[in-house]
Amino acid sequence: MISAIANGLSNSTLANITQNTAARVSIETTLKSIGRPGFILIDNDISEDTKKYASAKEFLYQAICLVVYLAVIPPIFKNSSYKLGKKYFGKTHPEFYKFKNMSEYLQYYKYASKNLNERKESLTKIKPDNKFMQDVLREDLLSKEKPEKYNLIKGTVEAGTFIGSIIGLAILAPQISHHMIHPIMRFFNFEKDVHSEKNV
Repeated sequence: MISAIANGLSNSTLANITQNTAARVSIETTLKSIGRPGFILIDNDISEDTKKYASAKEFLYQAICLVVYLAVIPPIFKNSSYKLGKKYFGKTHPEFYKFKNMSEYLQYYKYASKNLNERKESLTKIKPDNKFMQDVLREDLLSKEKPEKYNLIKGTVEAGTFIGSIIGLAILAPQISHHMIHPIMRFFNFEKDVHSEKNV
């Protein structure tokens, strides 16, 4: 069972699909926070006060979603998925023990994705007393045209990111925004405008 899961997470196609999840979600949410309020503001069939209220509420909702997403995914789900991968796959996949933590692996992966000349140029700028990884890993980056990227680690981390995206945007963000939007709206007097309009 563990072996089958490890094989699935090692699949480079899965890693490539999920690798861009965080970037896609961030870009999409940012565009929504601009586009949706923008379309509300150009709607001539609603009053100015309602426009301000609806566009501000939509902007706040999307902004809170983005903040929740960015706050939850990197520090919680990536680190947790790396630790879980090390715990469950570490016995049969010792590559998890080649890195001190998830951040070190991601830094290694960043260099391993570059071509050899770019790697050499970048790594020579790192002071010898400030090595970010073991000498054997550093040597692989400096000598191999295509160093091992350890797809199981990458797949595990990105699977955690994907799961975190679902939890963050489908569960956490709506709950948090529900409690935050109205106090913020009242602070900026947007809800007051709508109430005033109703009383006219």
